[in-house]
Amino acid sequence: MTAAPAALSQALATLADRRFCPLDLIPQESLAEKLIELDQLGPPAAAGAIGTELAAIGRLLAATDTRQVRVVLFGGGTGLANLVGGDSRNPAWTASPFRGLKELFPHTTSVVCVTDDGGSTGEILKDLPLVALGDLRHVLLASIQEQQLMERYGLTGQQARALAALLFRLFNHRFQEPPLSAAALLEAAGVDPEAMPPAMWRGLAPLVRALFADPRLAPTLARPQCLGNLLLAAAAYAPNNGAGISDAHPGPEAVLKGLQTLACFLAANPFGVLPCTLTPAQIKVLYANGVLVTGEAKSGTALRGYPVDRVLVEFAGPPAVPAEVLAAVAEADIIAFAPGSLFTSIVPVLQVPGLAAAVRANTRALKILVANLWVQEGETDSAREHPERRFHVSDLLKAYQRNIPGGVHGLFQLVLTTGLQHIPGHVLQSYAVENKVPIYLDREAVRRLGFEPIAAMLFSPQALRERRVIQHDPATMARTFRVLWAIRDELPAGPAALAAALPEPPAVLHPDRQTPAARLAAIRQRLAALRLPPACLSRITAILWRHRDIRLMHLAYLDGIVPVAAGAWPRSQEWDNVFSFYEPETRLVKIREDVWERPDRFEVAFLVALGQSLLGNYAADKRMEAIAFEGEELGKVFFLTVRPAAERQCLFTDAELDDYLTLARLRPSVTVPRRYQRLVSGPEGFTPPGLLFGLLFAWYLDNRFEAHIDYKMTIVKNRVSDLIHEQGRILVRRQGLIDFFRERVFGDRRPLPA
Repeated sequence: MTAAPAALSQALATLADRRFCPLDLIPQESLAEKLIELDQLGPPAAAGAIGTELAAIGRLLAATDTRQVRVVLFGGGTGLANLVGGDSRNPAWTASPFRGLKELFPHTTSVVCVTDDGGSTGEILKDLPLVALGDLRHVLLASIQEQQLMERYGLTGQQARALAALLFRLFNHRFQEPPLSAAALLEAAGVDPEAMPPAMWRGLAPLVRALFADPRLAPTLARPQCLGNLLLAAAAYAPNNGAGISDAHPGPEAVLKGLQTLACFLAANPFGVLPCTLTPAQIKVLYANGVLVTGEAKSGTALRGYPVDRVLVEFAGPPAVPAEVLAAVAEADIIAFAPGSLFTSIVPVLQVPGLAAAVRANTRALKILVANLWVQEGETDSAREHPERRFHVSDLLKAYQRNIPGGVHGLFQLVLTTGLQHIPGHVLQSYAVENKVPIYLDREAVRRLGFEPIAAMLFSPQALRERRVIQHDPATMARTFRVLWAIRDELPAGPAALAAALPEPPAVLHPDRQTPAARLAAIRQRLAALRLPPACLSRITAILWRHRDIRLMHLAYLDGIVPVAAGAWPRSQEWDNVFSFYEPETRLVKIREDVWERPDRFEVAFLVALGQSLLGNYAADKRMEAIAFEGEELGKVFFLTVRPAAERQCLFTDAELDDYLTLARLRPSVTVPRRYQRLVSGPEGFTPPGLLFGLLFAWYLDNRFEAHIDYKMTIVKNRVSDLIHEQGRILVRRQGLIDFFRERVFGDRRPLPA
């Protein structure tokens, strides 16, 4: 133990021996909370002479030397960047670009989640077979250090800050239209190369030029992009040892090379920012009703109305943790998990096989989970065990326990949360009006799970006063980590053994081991063979890209899409306003012409008809016959005869068709083979099985598309009464339909977790 911690421990022991401890004047619950507040706010004003002793403790905390402490942080983009050095996408970052953990803990390594597929990152994934780059770029810029910039390029402190502002413009510049040249791109970004140190520009200039010269990279300029992401891609694609430009895409390790290259130019630690894996991967979110949604960006807008049950990561190939990550974890003195999206930042990182085990294997590190401050819509707005209420911190831990291989024990011992007692009530009320609700710390529940909760003021009081903003403050977080490091020997140890550990399952691999770029290429190849109006191709491509659960085989029974004039529309709209259908005789999707002018209506029309096409020509005969008794019509009977398998062009087997039709409330005939029937009472409406299938297909992909089906499916979230047996039967049928679509239509046959 170094001199400062030893002196600190002695001073604390002296105070604790007294009947009245001066620390009792600080109105927090635990020793850690009291010392964090002392470090942030100083002795209480009413401390009087006792304040001298408290001030001495504060000076010892501030004197703790953390320059050689090795820190490993895990997380996604904004939360991780904010912890290490501030939100480098926010213009306010340029006012204080060198704060955060990197200031007090210069040996910090960030391990970044790489499953994002939205924004510029998603656009790059369409062309390049790489992991997601956006969060890597975000954290890398946040990691630049003042001292290293000054030493590398001979700058003053003021010049280093000016250079950070220039790099902010360069790495965060976004464009919608393709730039005409490298010079035009830099001008639009407001970046003058002459304002850079010459050595830095000599390194960055070839990367900017490569975006226009390298045929592998040039297609990315045709899409809306963030320049910083493209620079990272260009660094990954840069030729080795002066070799010429290759026609082939580089291997997955190229991203590591690109990060090292940019870190060198930015005077950051060469291995300070690392991806959790080099294998392209995507998120799959399983909701409590059994619907499985693919894609991080899409899951953020799905608004299913059900709690998230599980998150899976699907890899395009065998995943591996970079050796540099494993080495950093093994040597770390502090391992911390940054705040961020619950299911799309920490969970995907720890689902990379071997990474959670590596964290547990380091038993000497101080391990900290920084809990989220605010409830996040679609992720933490509904607890799995208690869907009627908002998330508590214990719910956060339980969600990690369900989703991390091996569970949470051994990953961290402290749970660091934002203390709400420092936030004025009227500020919380203002946030509540904006539907921003804090995650409640339930201390005893957290302790029962085996962890020590620490509530502290993790936000900036100045930002709260000036801008009424409450968010994790980089400088405050860094000082909090310094206090925890200083008193690490005084903190409660985590549980000695793993509790209720989950087995580590095998990695989930994409069925075709496809990267997003390979999937898009296959989609384009298939669409090129279809009969499509010229204006329709890009629209259909975008729809298929957005809905990753649509498989290439779902296009097998489709030969084209044609518009039909409203005046020539052949379908009755008595029971619905679905202005599309699949015609099995021609294998064409037909969409009413006036729907083409409304992208939202066109998308749902196409998806409904595409779903219908999966049934193909399954029906040999369909008819409706009236039922009368004593001269009065009582209802109708719908008859459906299924074609024999040898004559059928359809995605499903006989058994699968039977399952679906039974779930759609058609009963098989006991006398006529392959015939199904349904009795419709009086004037009641009836959704034919083909149309129902199309509506369910669209609803499963995005429940905003089909309100009628969403209404029918809400029974799945209701508690079944034992008074009405029919309610239970309806629930079984609706859940059966969801399971059928997840397993048979979209091909995920893994058993649901208990």
